[in-house]
Amino acid sequence: MKVISKFSIVLLLFVSASAGAQNLKFGHINLQELINVMPERDSALVKLEKYGNELQENLAAIQTEYQTKYQAYQQKSATWTAATLETKQKELVDIQSRYEQYQQRANSEFQEMQQSLFAPVYQKANEVLAKLGKANGLVYIFDVTSGNIPYIDTNLSVNVLPLAKAEMKIPADKKPMQLKTAQPQQ
Repeated sequence: MKVISKFSIVLLLFVSASAGAQNLKFGHINLQELINVMPERDSALVKLEKYGNELQENLAAIQTEYQTKYQAYQQKSATWTAATLETKQKELVDIQSRYEQYQQRANSEFQEMQQSLFAPVYQKANEVLAKLGKANGLVYIFDVTSGNIPYIDTNLSVNVLPLAKAEMKIPADKKPMQLKTAQPQQ
Protein backbone atom coordinates (compact mmCIF):
# COMPACT_ATOMS: atom_id res chain seq x y z
CA MET A 1 0.00 0.00 0.00
CA LYS A 2 2.82 2.36 0.90
CA VAL A 3 4.54 1.60 -2.40
CA ILE A 4 1.37 2.31 -4.35
CA SER A 5 0.83 5.67 -2.62
CA LYS A 6 4.46 6.71 -3.22
CA PHE A 7 4.12 5.63 -6.82
CA SER A 8 0.90 7.64 -7.12
CA ILE A 9 2.56 10.74 -5.68
CA VAL A 10 5.56 10.42 -8.04
CA LEU A 11 3.22 9.86 -10.97
CA LEU A 12 1.12 12.87 -9.97
CA LEU A 13 4.23 15.05 -9.71
CA PHE A 14 5.47 13.83 -13.08
CA VAL A 15 2.14 14.49 -14.78
CA SER A 16 1.79 17.95 -13.25
CA ALA A 17 5.42 18.83 -14.15
CA SER A 18 4.98 17.69 -17.74
CA ALA A 19 1.67 19.58 -17.97
CA GLY A 20 3.38 22.68 -16.64
CA ALA A 21 6.20 22.25 -19.14
CA GLN A 22 3.65 22.30 -21.93
CA ASN A 23 2.72 25.88 -20.97
CA LEU A 24 6.22 27.30 -21.09
CA LYS A 25 6.53 30.31 -23.36
CA PHE A 26 9.75 31.32 -25.05
CA GLY A 27 10.72 34.48 -26.86
CA HIS A 28 13.43 35.43 -29.29
CA ILE A 29 14.95 38.69 -30.44
CA ASN A 30 17.68 39.95 -32.70
CA LEU A 31 19.24 42.10 -29.98
CA GLN A 32 21.67 43.78 -32.37
CA GLU A 33 18.76 44.91 -34.54
CA LEU A 34 17.11 46.47 -31.49
CA ILE A 35 20.36 48.14 -30.36
CA ASN A 36 20.90 49.53 -33.88
CA VAL A 37 17.61 51.45 -33.84
CA MET A 38 17.79 52.78 -30.29
CA PRO A 39 18.13 56.59 -30.06
CA GLU A 40 20.68 56.14 -27.26
CA ARG A 41 22.90 54.26 -29.70
CA ASP A 42 22.66 57.14 -32.16
CA SER A 43 23.85 59.67 -29.58
CA ALA A 44 26.60 57.29 -28.43
CA LEU A 45 27.77 56.98 -32.05
CA VAL A 46 27.86 60.76 -32.47
CA LYS A 47 29.95 61.14 -29.30
CA LEU A 48 32.23 58.29 -30.32
CA GLU A 49 32.74 59.76 -33.77
CA LYS A 50 33.64 63.15 -32.26
CA TYR A 51 36.09 61.49 -29.87
CA GLY A 52 37.61 59.43 -32.68
CA ASN A 53 38.05 62.56 -34.80
CA GLU A 54 39.87 64.32 -31.95
CA LEU A 55 42.24 61.38 -31.61
CA GLN A 56 42.78 61.35 -35.39
CA GLU A 57 43.57 65.07 -35.40
CA ASN A 58 46.20 64.58 -32.70
CA LEU A 59 47.76 61.70 -34.62
CA ALA A 60 47.76 63.80 -37.79
CA ALA A 61 49.48 66.68 -35.94
CA ILE A 62 52.28 64.39 -34.76
CA GLN A 63 52.62 62.93 -38.24
CA THR A 64 52.78 66.42 -39.79
CA GLU A 65 55.46 67.41 -37.29
CA TYR A 66 57.45 64.34 -38.24
CA GLN A 67 57.11 64.97 -41.97
CA THR A 68 58.13 68.63 -41.62
CA LYS A 69 61.23 67.76 -39.60
CA TYR A 70 62.08 64.87 -41.92
CA GLN A 71 61.91 67.13 -44.99
CA ALA A 72 64.14 69.67 -43.26
CA TYR A 73 66.50 66.85 -42.32
CA GLN A 74 66.68 65.67 -45.94
CA GLN A 75 67.28 69.19 -47.29
CA LYS A 76 69.85 70.35 -44.77
CA SER A 77 71.57 67.19 -43.51
CA ALA A 78 74.49 67.60 -45.90
CA THR A 79 75.37 70.97 -44.35
CA TRP A 80 75.02 70.01 -40.69
CA THR A 81 77.83 69.12 -38.36
CA ALA A 82 77.99 65.59 -36.97
CA ALA A 83 76.60 66.73 -33.61
CA THR A 84 73.64 68.54 -35.25
CA LEU A 85 73.01 65.57 -37.52
CA GLU A 86 72.94 63.21 -34.53
CA THR A 87 70.57 65.52 -32.63
CA LYS A 88 68.19 65.79 -35.60
CA GLN A 89 68.19 62.01 -36.12
CA LYS A 90 67.40 61.48 -32.44
CA GLU A 91 64.62 64.07 -32.73
CA LEU A 92 63.06 62.15 -35.65
CA VAL A 93 63.28 58.85 -33.77
CA ASP A 94 61.68 60.48 -30.71
CA ILE A 95 58.79 61.86 -32.78
CA GLN A 96 58.25 58.49 -34.42
CA SER A 97 58.27 56.79 -31.03
CA ARG A 98 55.82 59.37 -29.65
CA TYR A 99 53.54 58.76 -32.65
CA GLU A 100 53.52 54.99 -32.09
CA GLN A 101 52.90 55.35 -28.35
CA TYR A 102 50.08 57.82 -28.91
CA GLN A 103 48.55 55.55 -31.56
CA GLN A 104 48.49 52.60 -29.16
CA ARG A 105 47.09 54.72 -26.33
CA ALA A 106 44.50 56.27 -28.67
CA ASN A 107 43.28 52.85 -29.82
CA SER A 108 42.95 51.71 -26.22
CA GLU A 109 41.16 54.91 -25.16
CA PHE A 110 38.83 54.69 -28.16
CA GLN A 111 37.81 51.16 -27.21
CA GLU A 112 37.30 52.18 -23.58
CA MET A 113 35.16 55.14 -24.67
CA GLN A 114 33.15 52.87 -26.95
CA GLN A 115 32.48 50.46 -24.08
CA SER A 116 31.51 53.22 -21.66
CA LEU A 117 29.16 54.87 -24.18
CA PHE A 118 27.44 51.64 -25.21
CA ALA A 119 27.15 50.02 -21.76
CA PRO A 120 24.02 52.06 -20.86
CA VAL A 121 22.48 51.23 -24.25
CA TYR A 122 22.84 47.49 -23.65
CA GLN A 123 21.70 47.88 -20.05
CA LYS A 124 18.51 49.64 -21.14
CA ALA A 125 17.82 47.01 -23.79
CA ASN A 126 18.30 44.21 -21.24
CA GLU A 127 16.03 45.96 -18.73
CA VAL A 128 13.29 46.33 -21.35
CA LEU A 129 13.64 42.66 -22.33
CA ALA A 130 13.40 41.58 -18.68
CA LYS A 131 10.26 43.70 -18.28
CA LEU A 132 8.72 42.30 -21.47
CA GLY A 133 9.64 38.76 -20.50
CA LYS A 134 7.86 39.09 -17.18
CA ALA A 135 4.87 40.90 -18.68
CA ASN A 136 4.41 38.26 -21.38
CA GLY A 137 5.04 35.24 -19.14
CA LEU A 138 8.15 34.16 -21.02
CA VAL A 139 10.58 31.73 -19.46
CA TYR A 140 13.47 32.66 -21.76
CA ILE A 141 14.22 35.23 -24.42
CA PHE A 142 16.87 33.96 -26.79
CA ASP A 143 19.14 36.37 -28.66
CA VAL A 144 19.35 35.14 -32.27
CA THR A 145 22.06 37.69 -33.14
CA SER A 146 24.89 35.27 -32.38
CA GLY A 147 23.35 32.48 -34.41
CA ASN A 148 23.92 29.90 -31.67
CA ILE A 149 20.29 28.79 -31.71
CA PRO A 150 19.97 26.11 -34.37
CA TYR A 151 16.18 26.12 -34.52
CA ILE A 152 13.32 28.35 -33.46
CA ASP A 153 9.71 27.56 -34.20
CA THR A 154 8.44 31.10 -34.69
CA ASN A 155 4.88 29.88 -34.15
CA LEU A 156 5.70 28.79 -30.60
CA SER A 157 8.21 31.51 -29.75
CA VAL A 158 7.34 35.17 -29.35
CA ASN A 159 9.38 37.65 -31.40
CA VAL A 160 10.09 40.27 -28.76
CA LEU A 161 11.65 42.83 -31.14
CA PRO A 162 8.36 44.57 -32.09
CA LEU A 163 7.34 44.60 -28.41
CA ALA A 164 10.70 46.09 -27.36
CA LYS A 165 10.49 48.77 -30.06
CA ALA A 166 6.98 49.67 -28.93
CA GLU A 167 8.07 49.74 -25.26
CA MET A 168 10.95 52.10 -26.15
CA LYS A 169 8.70 54.17 -28.44
CA ILE A 170 10.93 53.44 -31.44
CA PRO A 171 9.06 53.55 -34.76
CA ALA A 172 8.66 50.06 -36.22
CA ASP A 173 10.25 51.13 -39.52
CA LYS A 174 13.24 53.02 -38.04
CA LYS A 175 16.51 52.24 -39.79
CA PRO A 176 19.88 52.19 -37.99
CA MET A 177 21.83 55.45 -38.00
CA GLN A 178 25.02 55.24 -40.06
CA LEU A 179 28.06 57.30 -39.19
CA LYS A 180 31.58 57.31 -40.48
CA THR A 181 33.12 56.56 -37.10
CA ALA A 182 36.72 57.64 -37.01
CA GLN A 183 38.80 55.16 -35.11
CA PRO A 184 42.51 55.83 -34.72
CA GLN A 185 44.48 54.18 -37.49
CA GLN A 186 46.24 50.93 -36.76
